[in-house]
Amino acid sequence: MDILTDQTIKRFKQIREENHYTQSDFAKILQIKNSTADIERGKTKISGKVVAKLLQEFNINPLWLFGDSTQKKIQLHLGDVSPKVVTIDSDNNENIVLVNVKAAAGYPHNVQDLDWYQQLPAFDIPLPEYRNATYRGFQVEGDSMLPLLEPKEWVIGKAVNNLSEVSNNAICVIILEDSVVVKKIRKNEDISVITLISLNSEYLPYNIQTHQIVELWEVNSKLSFNIDANSDVAGMKQLQEAMLALTSEVRSLKN
Repeated sequence: MDILTDQTIKRFKQIREENHYTQSDFAKILQIKNSTADIERGKTKISGKVVAKLLQEFNINPLWLFGDSTQKKIQLHLGDVSPKVVTIDSDNNENIVLVNVKAAAGYPHNVQDLDWYQQLPAFDIPLPEYRNATYRGFQVEGDSMLPLLEPKEWVIGKAVNNLSEVSNNAICVIILEDSVVVKKIRKNEDISVITLISLNSEYLPYNIQTHQIVELWEVNSKLSFNIDANSDVAGMKQLQEAMLALTSEVRSLKN
């Protein structure tokens, strides 16, 4: 059995501590039985499977781990977050699929299933702003994006093909491996990590690994249906006021 060098042991332990894992929790991620204690004591070598998991989960450069490089991280995934399925109407024009809260629960598991998309409602917006790009509608769940986005409102997101294209602090619909969330994103110096931020101060920001992002949709508008139909105010005036408010909200989304 190969004996690990002190430098490799130190770097292995450094990865665990920087990510705030116990030895047992780190072992679960790396699919090691019980604990990483034997590796950190130099009694057990680091297998090829563990090296692969370090690369996959934390973008750790194997050459850095074994002391043959000064570059700690490499980008395993090139940031491809493009739509896995694009839908078209009977005239072969792209349309906007609407994903409600219930459908969003199954979205990550059906992200490449064309038949699943065809069961969802779709529409077209005949405006130049919605041409020559792919858009998708998502219903907002919860109150984490108050006051800008209320529960059950809809946002329209423009497809992002690569993480490098999305602007910092943009509000996005993020399709993860097991969930769909609407958050403001903040890029970090460490490109393998992205911070997700809620506008509602009751929710704390949190970090995710970039490789967890399956698709990314940058929000550029929203649909709101909270106009009071029972109001005594003239209907036309009310609609005008609602449109002015919507225009203001869209501008704030872009900023």
